[in-house]
Amino acid sequence: MVHQKVIIQNDLGLHARPAARLAEIARRFKAKIYLKKGSRQVEAESILDVLALACTKGSEVEIWAEGEEAEEAVLEIARLLSQQIV
Repeated sequence: MVHQKVIIQNDLGLHARPAARLAEIARRFKAKIYLKKGSRQVEAESILDVLALACTKGSEVEIWAEGEEAEEAVLEIARLLSQQIV
């Protein structure tokens, strides 16, 4: 299992467009990928679940992945969430 913490940098937080992009990226990998904010954990492949985390700018999110391609998945999603403009 691979995990990494990331601070949301986008001024609008993790809104619909970056959530859709994140889910699209998650579906490309064979790994099972999760996002965690506080005590809530969701599957990264679900746009609605990602939006339900209500991540605003400055929110700390933990990315977890397990299985084949887990490390690559975490790195790519962390890169997406660390961008100021998505």
